[in-house]
Amino acid sequence: MSSPDAAPSSRCVFCDIAEKRSPAWIVYEDPATVAFLDIFPFTRGHLLVIPRQHGARLTDLAPESRRALIQSVAQMGHRVERLAPDYNVALNAGAAAGQIVFHVHFHVIPRYGEANPFRATTRAPLEAEDAQRLLAELSPA
Repeated sequence: MSSPDAAPSSRCVFCDIAEKRSPAWIVYEDPATVAFLDIFPFTRGHLLVIPRQHGARLTDLAPESRRALIQSVAQMGHRVERLAPDYNVALNAGAAAGQIVFHVHFHVIPRYGEANPFRATTRAPLEAEDAQRLLAELSPA
């Protein structure tokens, strides 16, 4: 059963990123998934991992898309360990849970010993210079 917000009511920015219609700082991609830098990161190196298949929630995806997504999240966990040994993996499913873009996505957030990064504060935009450094740091080993 599909969630009420499974179909995009207008263009989906994450579908556009997956299809290269919108720019993103892409760290990883394969036939089923894309990982890119969050443009308003909680911490340095905050990544978003998305399936190419559109679905608002994890439960909207076909089993093979879910498997590929989880495998990519694990792979990005290995990569962010280059930045910090600890990290959070988060999934918000639905507006009441904090989901803003209704295309399923996991956050992989490196932790540097700062206070709770999920607090309600304004997040600074990712600067191009730092994005370029992060792409180099997070590239395949």
